[in-house]
Amino acid sequence: MVRLGALAVGLFFCIAVLWGAVQPRDAVPRDPIKEAHEHPEQIAWTHNGAGNLGVFGTFDRGQLQRGFQVYKEVCSACHSLNRVAFRDLAALGFTGPQIKAIAADYQVPSVDENGEAATRPATAADRLPLVYANETAARAAQNGALPPDLSLITKARPDGTNYLRSLLLGYRDKVPAGLTASPGLHYNPWFHSVFIAMPPPLVADDQVTYADGTKGTKDQYATDVSVFLTWAAEPKLEARKQIGVASILFLLIITGLGYLSYKKVWADIKGKGKSA
Repeated sequence: MVRLGALAVGLFFCIAVLWGAVQPRDAVPRDPIKEAHEHPEQIAWTHNGAGNLGVFGTFDRGQLQRGFQVYKEVCSACHSLNRVAFRDLAALGFTGPQIKAIAADYQVPSVDENGEAATRPATAADRLPLVYANETAARAAQNGALPPDLSLITKARPDGTNYLRSLLLGYRDKVPAGLTASPGLHYNPWFHSVFIAMPPPLVADDQVTYADGTKGTKDQYATDVSVFLTWAAEPKLEARKQIGVASILFLLIITGLGYLSYKKVWADIKGKGKSA
């Protein structure tokens, strides 16, 4: 009796599964946001190897310096870079005196001789200071939006470097049918919700005059600052790649030596076995 009951339950379960499988699916409602959303343009970046599987990728120091200049003159008005210290800029090719001069342009929190809160010029040992003292101050200044710190932005977004470049160049005036931008939001099909609170930061060519004489265009600005922020998120990327290559070579050499040792150690034993 128990077996018949179990068989009936199992049979009922199988029939229910089969019935669900053959039933027509409900129509999926149209999602205008998904339809409008676009994927980042894929660029052959030098730090990703640009054709050699990314093993030997390196940063272009000139590009990193230009990207820092774009960040400093455009992005730093709203976005912090608080995980980067001024002395880290030496990896971009800046000299000690240049770093000191860059740091001196910033004010960081300090304490005066009376123990009162004060500010002082930053030194190479300081991190780039926060733009806003806290989240409340940031939202109050940005109409409720919170500008994220950009130190890890390319790691926090899928395909971060390509995403950031496409986002910076992706603002559109015409909103597709079925979508309506709320007041204060801007249409950008590369943003996850396609509406972003940040107004277009790159508004025209020649917005930034590069110190190295490179022609300033919106595309150049977006490319350079995206690479710079990739470096900020992964400052040890080149060293990691070099260590990886060295480790693989080491393992290949050890494997070869191990095989030769095996052949040497067992050669006489195998020879004796055959003669026996």
